[in-house]
Amino acid sequence: MKDKKRMWEIKQSAIPGTLELYIYGNVEPDSRDWWTGELIESETSANHFRSELAKHGDISQINIYINSYGGSVFEGTAIYNQLKRHLAQKTVYVDGFACSVAAVIAMAGDKVVMPRNTMMMIHDAWNIVIGNAREMRKAADDLDVIMEANRQAFLQKAGDKLTEENLIEMMAAETWLTAEQCIGYGLADEYAEKDADLTQAKDMLQKANLSISQHIEFNKSLAAQLRQLVEEESVVKQGPPAEPASEPEPGPDPEPEHQENKVVNLMAALFRPKEGGE
Repeated sequence: MKDKKRMWEIKQSAIPGTLELYIYGNVEPDSRDWWTGELIESETSANHFRSELAKHGDISQINIYINSYGGSVFEGTAIYNQLKRHLAQKTVYVDGFACSVAAVIAMAGDKVVMPRNTMMMIHDAWNIVIGNAREMRKAADDLDVIMEANRQAFLQKAGDKLTEENLIEMMAAETWLTAEQCIGYGLADEYAEKDADLTQAKDMLQKANLSISQHIEFNKSLAAQLRQLVEEESVVKQGPPAEPASEPEPGPDPEPEHQENKVVNLMAALFRPKEGGE
C-alpha cells in the first residue's frame, strides 16, 4: 500500500492555494472482498480521488503530474470530469508517458506542458468478455458508446486542430504521439523548458507492459478453465452413450470433493493477490 501512495498522491503545495496531484501509476477501481463483501478502496479510484480532493477547499491552482500507462476507463473518465468541474486553474505536466485513459485525464488541463521527449498514447477502449452471442454483441455496442463519449475529451481540448474522423482513425490504430505532434493537434499547449528524465518512466512502462501481458495470459487461462468445467458438467448431465462400442472396466465414481476442488482452485487463482503490486 505504501508503494501505491508514492505512485498516486495529492498534496498541498508550498505555494498557498496550490494543490499537486501525482498520477504515477495505473488507475484502478474500488473492489470488494470476495468472502466478506467489505469494500476495498483503491487509492487510484475516482471515489478516493473525490474524497481526497474534498479535503482541500480553498484551491486556485492544481498542478497535475502524469506518468501512467492508464487503467480503468470508467475511473479515469470520472477523474477527468471531477477536474474539469473544479474551479481552480489546472496545469498538466506529462513527466514521461500519458497513455490510454491517463491521456484523457491530461485533457482536463487548462494548460498541458510536455517536455520534448515525452509522449501520449491514444487507443480504442477494450474489454474481456465471457458470455453468449447476445452478451458479446452488447459488449461491443457498449464499447462504441464509451468511445464516442471518450473522444469528446480530446476534441474539446483540440478545438479546430483535430477532426473527429482523424481522431477515430488515430485511436483505432493505437497511436503514439510525440510532444510536437500533441501540440500540433492541440492536445498539448507548450514544451517544458527541460527534457524529462525518462529512466523511471521507461521502467514504469516496461512493468506496465509486463502486467498487461500477465493479465491477458491469466484471462486466457481462466476462460479455458471455465470452458472445461462447463464441458465436464455437460458430460455428467448427459450421461454415458446409450450403446457404447465396448464396455470399459467400471472405475470408481468421481468424488464430489474432486469436482469441488476444481472450482475452489479456480476461485483461488482468480482472487489471488498480485505479487509485487502495481
